[in-house]
Amino acid sequence: MAGEQPRRQLEDLRCVTAIGGGHGLGRVLSTLSFLQRRLVGIVATTDNGGASGLLRRSQQTIAWGDIRNCLSQLALQPLAADVLNYRFSDEHELNGHNFGNLLLHTLDELSARPLDGIQLLSRLLNINIRLLPMSETSVDLVASTHEGLECFGELDVDLLHHMPTALSLAPAVSATPEAIRHVRRSDLIILGPGSFLTSIMPPLLMADLAQSIADSQAPVLFIDNLSPEYSPAGRLALSERIDWLEQQLGRQLIDLVISNAPDAGLKVPYVDHIVAASDAPHRHDRDSLLNAIKAAVELLNTKIPSK
Repeated sequence: MAGEQPRRQLEDLRCVTAIGGGHGLGRVLSTLSFLQRRLVGIVATTDNGGASGLLRRSQQTIAWGDIRNCLSQLALQPLAADVLNYRFSDEHELNGHNFGNLLLHTLDELSARPLDGIQLLSRLLNINIRLLPMSETSVDLVASTHEGLECFGELDVDLLHHMPTALSLAPAVSATPEAIRHVRRSDLIILGPGSFLTSIMPPLLMADLAQSIADSQAPVLFIDNLSPEYSPAGRLALSERIDWLEQQLGRQLIDLVISNAPDAGLKVPYVDHIVAASDAPHRHDRDSLLNAIKAAVELLNTKIPSK
């Protein structure tokens, strides 16, 4: 038909922004790594457990664990991933600490800002995908409960028996300026997979980032977990989680989902039949995930900004 815009493929997109944390964001970024500099990851920095928690409590730094996890999944040299993920044993005075986290903190100490250290390590590892911390200020996740209590920190939020009435950040922080700019120029924004309350939600709780997503013309794709997580969110249907997210943000956000567990309450289109990785049934097989994202882009074509 004359005047009809050509349908755009995933490979045609100028900027794709993936938001989240943990292993899930790293899986998405490594799956889409062929996009190179057109791909940006905005990483949650609220983790207060494990090695990240140890470092945060002693140094008042941002949580480095999810950033390190993404770098390790993007590193082409297996030994580099092993080095980044190396955890000191109880026979060492650094017991519990992770080498990659310590390295990122050291680079931060030598740099003007956390982002500079991340970019330096990315260059050393020959990683062209840009990783941006959601904020460059140390921040914690806070949940308000039905009993009128406040639950402080990711570790305790995931242990709640019921979904919180609200989530917030303490202190209220601003998003990394580069993250705002990338979201505004994105052709596609991806949320998840990952822990709903502690990986997907934290970046969205920054008012400026949430507003930039709302103002962007890019459609938002939500990638569901393959199996229920061990948290209050894991006991909700997919449609209930999306409704809860959009209620928290005060606006409709999700345009399409990738999920093997769509339900009758879902109000947006979905792509299903995703295959799990052979070595980890809770993680997406990269080829299957790539095909699902390509199918999602096809379905979202009318919403993707034209060139």
